[in-house]
Amino acid sequence: MTQGKKPKKTIAPKKNPMPTQDPIQRARNFDEVALGYSEEAVVAEANRCLQCKNAPCRRGCPVEVDIPAFIALVAKRDFAGAIKKLKEKNALPAVCGRVCPQESQCEKYCTLGKKHEPVAIGRIERFCADWELANGVLPQKVEPPTGKKVAVVGSGPSGLTCAADLAKLGHKVNVFEALHVPGGVLMYGIPEFRLPKKVVQAEISNLKNLGVNIEVNAVVGKFAVVDELLNGGGYDAMFIGTGAGLPYFMNIPGENACGVYSANEFLTRTNLMKAYRFPEADTPIRVGRKVAVLGGGNVAMDAARTALRLGAEESWIVYRRSKNELPARHEEVEHAEEEGVKFAFLTSPTRIIYDDDYWVTAMECLEYELGEPDDSGRRRPVPIPGSEFVMDVDTVVVAIGQGPNPLVPRTTKDLACNKRGNIVADAETGATSKPGVYAGGDVVTGAATVILAMGAGRTAAKSIHAYLNGKN
Repeated sequence: MTQGKKPKKTIAPKKNPMPTQDPIQRARNFDEVALGYSEEAVVAEANRCLQCKNAPCRRGCPVEVDIPAFIALVAKRDFAGAIKKLKEKNALPAVCGRVCPQESQCEKYCTLGKKHEPVAIGRIERFCADWELANGVLPQKVEPPTGKKVAVVGSGPSGLTCAADLAKLGHKVNVFEALHVPGGVLMYGIPEFRLPKKVVQAEISNLKNLGVNIEVNAVVGKFAVVDELLNGGGYDAMFIGTGAGLPYFMNIPGENACGVYSANEFLTRTNLMKAYRFPEADTPIRVGRKVAVLGGGNVAMDAARTALRLGAEESWIVYRRSKNELPARHEEVEHAEEEGVKFAFLTSPTRIIYDDDYWVTAMECLEYELGEPDDSGRRRPVPIPGSEFVMDVDTVVVAIGQGPNPLVPRTTKDLACNKRGNIVADAETGATSKPGVYAGGDVVTGAATVILAMGAGRTAAKSIHAYLNGKN
């Protein structure tokens, strides 16, 4: 009898949809928008994976997660095994599953994506991490103590990843965080409705279980400088991951009027300091009827969506290019549109108008058209002469980017920085010009993504381990 061929696996062409809150309801609350996969949905999505032998998806993962391996375990409903496999490489899977731009990284290389929608790698990752947080976190293997001590400056994604990897290798790690709560941009920059703070703190608790010590309200450059920690503090090496917390402004007339915020201040007051609970929380925030957010990235989307939740009647994204050039994630733009955020494309402000009490009343803008592509590959906006008009707004949030926190570079001799103030660090090792000092994340690259910062932290941890062992 001739044995029949194995039936060909039928693959669903589209991702399993992510359940979300109703847009009308969520636009007025700070609860998480995406609700997460059910067990049946995550298994169905895992079964879409082709389990390619060459695993092209791994090329797009800055922290080198074995993506097919953890997805295969999910398909078998071995969720404990899947999260264990994930955490071999990723110290913050619940965070990455929510905020990583998978569409431009791992999912970009998914073989299935050549003909259909790629596997929803990030959604599967989030399910695994949430499953662990709900069912109990298993201890991770930690090597015997080496006797070496490392200081990590900053508890954002790069610092936390570096700290976790070094702790697992047996080194004593102390993290210095300037703010009163650890987490860096994960706490102050990303809104509650996209990344709940309890999720971030749960992930950080897992790192503390590895032996990582975190000191808050510890501003390196004030209470101690880098040289003091290295030479008198007993540290054998250091990682600097202080991020990009210095906001950029447009330098237009009226920009320092009352009612103008940097996105950094606007989101920090709301996210970390719980201004949306005022007066239950101590920090107030004033949002008018009509809010204009200047910029088109994820931070701009976060600010515009936050403004609606704080009671704004209208929330506008004002962006000098077209919708096709928006740098924000497609998912974030889609969610903003669903919630009622309005968009003024090919528009940029020329001055902010204010009343006798110096409060914003309007914004004069200029219309643009697109010209030839610039260095970024996007078409350059060209102003249209005589197209000025006045936009009725009473709150303006400037979200056009951030620069590196300058405090540590300014107080550290022999630490090379570029003309923008970013620390110069080797891309392959994270090594700076100062022996024993490594750096990574936004303080090196400028404002980028959480997962790229984590990748830099992982790279630096490997190099620090080699340095402590006398191998470089």
